[in-house]
Amino acid sequence: MTADHEQAWALMYRFVESQNRRAELSDALGFRLGGGRGKILFQLREGPRTLRELAETNSIDAPYATLIVDKLESHGLVERRPHPDDRRRKLVTLTATGQDAIATADAILLRPPPAMATLATGDLAQLTELLTRLLTET
Repeated sequence: MTADHEQAWALMYRFVESQNRRAELSDALGFRLGGGRGKILFQLREGPRTLRELAETNSIDAPYATLIVDKLESHGLVERRPHPDDRRRKLVTLTATGQDAIATADAILLRPPPAMATLATGDLAQLTELLTRLLTET
């Protein structure tokens, strides 16, 4: 890595951090989605998962996954249901409130910042192409 790589990364990181929407999201939802709760909530949009799957996917231990799910459940965002193949296990699934929270979060987090509107069409296309390349490299 060169100093140019470090500078580009620092600028990209600084831009993203300057667009922080945590407070707006917290105000809209009535609670914070920190501590892995948001990450797990968004993963559940793909379908129900066991606590073990959530723990493994997020590289956390099962007790911590349980704490996160407990917190999401206390807000009415998820519920535990019996696993259809093994009644000893539980599936964590989104509630209607959880789906609404995801829709609210998406509306806030995916809204482009005003600075993006200042980019010319060609610049925006170039930025999109570069970011797409970076994402396919990972």
